[in-house]
Amino acid sequence: MSEASLLVASFAALILLGTAGLVALPGLQHGQRLGGLDALFTMTSAVCVTGLAVVDTATHFTRAGQVWLLVFIQLGGLGLLTITTAIIGMLGRRVSLRSEVLAAPGFERSHGRELVTIVARVVAYTVTVETAGACLLWLLWIPQLGAGPAAWHALFHAVSAFCNAGFSTFSTSLEGSARQPAVLGVVSLLVVLGGLGYLTSDELVRWGRRTRLGQRPRLSAHTFSALVTTGVLLAGGFLAFAALEWHGALAGFAPAERLVNAWFMTVTPRTAGFNTVDYAEVNNATAYLTIALMLIGGSPGSTAGGVKTTALAVLAALALARIRGKLYVSIHGRAVPDDTVQRTVTLTLLAFALVSLGVFLLSLTETQRQPLEAARRAFLPLLFEAVSAFGTVGLSMGLTPGLSDAGKLTVILLMFLGRVGPLAFFAAIALRGAYQPRGIRPAYDDVIVG
Repeated sequence: MSEASLLVASFAALILLGTAGLVALPGLQHGQRLGGLDALFTMTSAVCVTGLAVVDTATHFTRAGQVWLLVFIQLGGLGLLTITTAIIGMLGRRVSLRSEVLAAPGFERSHGRELVTIVARVVAYTVTVETAGACLLWLLWIPQLGAGPAAWHALFHAVSAFCNAGFSTFSTSLEGSARQPAVLGVVSLLVVLGGLGYLTSDELVRWGRRTRLGQRPRLSAHTFSALVTTGVLLAGGFLAFAALEWHGALAGFAPAERLVNAWFMTVTPRTAGFNTVDYAEVNNATAYLTIALMLIGGSPGSTAGGVKTTALAVLAALALARIRGKLYVSIHGRAVPDDTVQRTVTLTLLAFALVSLGVFLLSLTETQRQPLEAARRAFLPLLFEAVSAFGTVGLSMGLTPGLSDAGKLTVILLMFLGRVGPLAFFAAIALRGAYQPRGIRPAYDDVIVG
């Protein structure tokens, strides 16, 4: 098996194992047990760290059932980090912006024991961040929940937030913590760290150390583009959500609480899926901006989904280069290889094609027999659901529990493709295409565009 095939197979195996356990093991669910399709939907959402759910995680699953979900959320999130790191090591060289799995400087050659060391660092980084987040949330929730219950809720949400999963042990997600800025701050930090990924975080730490020593280190183009794009999206989204919902979904909060929740509304579409407001009540502009953020997602080599921040940076640099009449695309003073630009355009087109297909299929399965007016009203929630599934976000406008069987299968496929499709596609290109001799090209025959 190629590394890309191994990646797809590993996620498929995790999903099937989790589904089998959810169906067969006793004591995981209250009341009526989930059927095979609903169990498959739930475990696909968990392993692909999405967060969409057909049942209430807080009330349908027992504590053992929630532990079962948490294990597969952790395996799905940590598995992605370790597998991408392993692929980088298998490449045996620095790949810069050449593929979906990008290595920071310092990991140019990773074989044998070196690779094991890197994977161990990824695991240690994940456990350290999640443990710190769980401890902080536990302290914050003790007055409200008590020490024992707070410990479990804190652990679950810390893992779910860092893995960008969006599952919650509260029936209303984090709406009950909407007036607790410290809780939202901790969860936001966990989401951002999980969305940046280990390699970017590690390079940033090493850059800070060298800067304090009086050196003048240079961030790689990958880390620079990931950080700048993330910062711009967070700042711009915060201002936009605050303005759009100040007298809307945020109207019931005090001014300071409105700002905190506007910030959280900006962070959570980065494939996290937690919510402090009801997205069925937001206006169309807010929903559309959320869809855009969900489609972009987080950074490569992280637990986040979406097209990725670096892809947006490359597309922006491409547009700027063409406007200026430059022959090359550059980021942070370095030229981006043409192959990378082409792959980025391909990834973006592929993402739009898959989302469009998903919306089309959901429109057929969910609104075909509805009156025209009702079908028109359902289009935005359907688009929201499709992008949320493909971006492995988990936010919903209330559509998920009422999906038909065909609709559930469509969402399952979108979640799986959104998690492993682009990654496997780019890994396969990086591992194979780089070593194959280029064939003879046909003669040029230009096409008029624009």
